[in-house]
Amino acid sequence: MTTQNRPLHGVAWMLAAGLMFVTMNAMVKHVGQTLPSAQAAFLRYVFGLFFVAPALVRVMGMRFDRKTWGLFLGRGAVHTVAVLCWFYAMTQITVAEVTSMNYLTPIYVMLGAAFFLGDTFSWRRAVAVGVAFLGVLVILRPGLRELGSGHLAMVFTAISLGGSYLIAKRLSSITSAAVVVAMMSLIVTVGLAPFAWMVWVPPNMTQLAWLVVIAGFATGGHYSMSRAFAEAPVSVTQPVAFTQIVWAVSMGYLLFDEPIDAWVIFGAMMIMSAVTYITWREALLKRRATTVSTAAG
Repeated sequence: MTTQNRPLHGVAWMLAAGLMFVTMNAMVKHVGQTLPSAQAAFLRYVFGLFFVAPALVRVMGMRFDRKTWGLFLGRGAVHTVAVLCWFYAMTQITVAEVTSMNYLTPIYVMLGAAFFLGDTFSWRRAVAVGVAFLGVLVILRPGLRELGSGHLAMVFTAISLGGSYLIAKRLSSITSAAVVVAMMSLIVTVGLAPFAWMVWVPPNMTQLAWLVVIAGFATGGHYSMSRAFAEAPVSVTQPVAFTQIVWAVSMGYLLFDEPIDAWVIFGAMMIMSAVTYITWREALLKRRATTVSTAAG
């Protein structure tokens, strides 16, 4: 079945992915109040290895060249930075702020693709990027309120995730998605180990149980997102992903007594509008190219 046949299924899977990711965020914030963020991140990835164990077994019998190993290790390094910054940010700022600023990741992916992979960068893209960064300024409001280390951590999170996704794009042309995810999980776990060791405190069974559930929700969210992309085009599923801000604001308010910040919501809408426009524009250009190719054939 092609990715064009079942848009409603794609929407449903993306809604499920968004709910799982934000629920995971809330659980990370809860656990982060009792465990150092680096240790929580490490344990989450340790437990996550059980969910990718079948792919890891396959990897053990595979041989990669030096270039591929370089890509694996490079992605693992930047993703480790992203995970450390993200777990730390979750303990310092609101769930809504984390979710909103994470929407910048597709923008950084697009910029990276233009600078490092030679993708075209039109004036329309430039305007959309400008709107997205204005949205970040609306969320942060520098000079009007005190900015904390959590906000800076989220900036590095989005940049690092953008780099990770760009490398994953290169790896996807070399090996399967399952292998890419498994290698990333393994390398990030190893990369997080020394940071966790430096702040280690003995976890109790309740904390460990929470981290197992967090790993499960993370895996389920990624699986649901993959199913959404398989069922419908990105131009359909990407706007649905932005419903995460609704779940984030609701959970932050109900579970952590976080105030509903209209500026954060408005800034998130600006970023969402920019990403949605870019996604729609890319889908339109792809359809035109397909039509021209078909006519020429």
